[in-house]
Amino acid sequence: MALRTRNSYGSISVSEEVIASLAGHLASECYGVVDMVPYGFSDTLSDLFKRNAKSRGVRIATKGDRIYVDLFVVFKYGLPVSAVASSLKSTVKYGLEKFTGMIVDSIDVHVVGVRL
Repeated sequence: MALRTRNSYGSISVSEEVIASLAGHLASECYGVVDMVPYGFSDTLSDLFKRNAKSRGVRIATKGDRIYVDLFVVFKYGLPVSAVASSLKSTVKYGLEKFTGMIVDSIDVHVVGVRL
């Protein structure tokens, strides 16, 4: 399902795959994030074939003009989890809202592990 919005220039449609890729890119660039982890069987299969590596560990759901994001991440050992998660949430929220013009309603960070 794609996000659709209208403005003075016309109609804009953004697919969930593009949003997931952008969220994955923003999350992987955030300080303290070591890796993104596949969250399910379909994500694991696409990871095997390296079809869309940037959306790995990202689950997107949309309802109306709202975006709901789940991130499955591995954090760097020794950093405060709450600070890294807060920074990650604000970075991804700002980037997605700026890119899509939609409202990011929630971002859930699932810390799968820590690594050096």
